[in-house]
Amino acid sequence: MHDFITGIQQVGIGVTDAESAMHSYKKLFGMDILIFDDVADAKLMTQYTGDKLFKRRAILTLNMTGGGGFEIWQFLNRTPKPPKKQSNYGDLGIFAPKIKCLDIQNAFDFYDKQTDLSPRWSNDQVATNNNDGTSIWVRDKPGNQFQIVEAVDSFDKSSHVAGGVSGAVIGVSDMQASINFYGTLLGDYEIISDRKENYKSVTDNEAKNYHKVLLRKKVCNTGAFGKMLGGIDIELVQALDRTPNRIYENRYWGDLGCIHLCLDVVDMDGLKNLMQKSSYPFTVDSNDSYAMEASAGRFCYLEDPDGTLIELVETHKVPILKKFGLFFNLKKRGIRKPLPKWMIQMLALSKVKG
Repeated sequence: MHDFITGIQQVGIGVTDAESAMHSYKKLFGMDILIFDDVADAKLMTQYTGDKLFKRRAILTLNMTGGGGFEIWQFLNRTPKPPKKQSNYGDLGIFAPKIKCLDIQNAFDFYDKQTDLSPRWSNDQVATNNNDGTSIWVRDKPGNQFQIVEAVDSFDKSSHVAGGVSGAVIGVSDMQASINFYGTLLGDYEIISDRKENYKSVTDNEAKNYHKVLLRKKVCNTGAFGKMLGGIDIELVQALDRTPNRIYENRYWGDLGCIHLCLDVVDMDGLKNLMQKSSYPFTVDSNDSYAMEASAGRFCYLEDPDGTLIELVETHKVPILKKFGLFFNLKKRGIRKPLPKWMIQMLALSKVKG
């Protein structure tokens, strides 16, 4: 077992209008802490953008309840491509982020009143899934699915019913191969549930057969932001009645939808060596610090057995108050050393305006 992974840093979401999406996700999910808003060329990702260089805008926002944030990603010189048809539960790739909440009924009541959602925003009921906990489904107007789940852990109080990202629902084609990959990547984890069932999912009109496995990594005490990021839930879903489609088939990273799941790393070299020895090589490596506005870190990518992109970030610098030049220099302080809660709470000084 290893402790290289300390939590989910963010889920990348490809959008047509980053500014509008930022405000929508602030309203829907309480993502109101602005970490960076960066415009640059995506130089290191050309193998996933048709060997072409594109300019992009990336915005990272968080919710202080805890959990990962959203990296809202927009092509600036290309029209992002939607999937040919709405993705179905069990299709290969990131079907939905898991969003934590402290009270599922309050969350249901809140989303029932929202106008920024698609007409069919949930299963029309609060669903209890055995020992997986209680959840509801939300779909935003662009068609992205989000699973709202009761929190296993939380970091701070928030006025919003939702918290940050606690995990993801990921479609796979070979359950054991995927368990091997995600288990190796997470290190210390447990299998919360493993079952095959006839299930009516959020995108099914009638019940279908699925194999579903929930992997959980508990809150890590290692890393600057481990306690804030919280635990990780990876729900693997294999469709048994059909051959699933690839959510990003014939599309680029950065096109519309969930483009990657980003994990926070405290020893990138150690993790890279481990994954390489386990036949899961990195496909992208910035090798040194890569700046995102006032933030910086080493970032890498690798693919799960179905080609789903997992981003890995070893954070080196995080802004507190950019206009005054205040930031956390984690390389000098020590990447593995946890930050005190009051220091992390200072991130809340940088708010999404409007």
